[in-house]
Amino acid sequence: MQQLLFIQTGTGLDVHGQDVTTASQRAVEDAIHYNSMPGIAKMLPDENLENMKVNVKLAIPADHDKLDEEKIKMMIPYGTVTVEVVDGGMATTSGIFLEDQQDKNDLMYIVNAAVEVGY
Repeated sequence: MQQLLFIQTGTGLDVHGQDVTTASQRAVEDAIHYNSMPGIAKMLPDENLENMKVNVKLAIPADHDKLDEEKIKMMIPYGTVTVEVVDGGMATTSGIFLEDQQDKNDLMYIVNAAVEVGY
């Protein structure tokens, strides 16, 4: 990314099931859901949204290899999307194990997202 224009941040969690993709999707939604960038096209080369570059940085507490990056990329409707995973977030007890919720243990996964937009 040559020019960074915006950074949006969010947090998401999966209380049951220990699914890092679900927690990550919720973190990305939290980051982008409450924002509007009405002037973004004018700031991009050729004033074209497809020239936008988006880097989704996810701080995940465990199971990095289980992240479905394609599901994360599909959340961003324009431009070229990359996904970067770093250690972080949190795994903490949910206080209860629910087998019918596909729990493997009593942990909930909390993921932090930074969605970087530029060109």
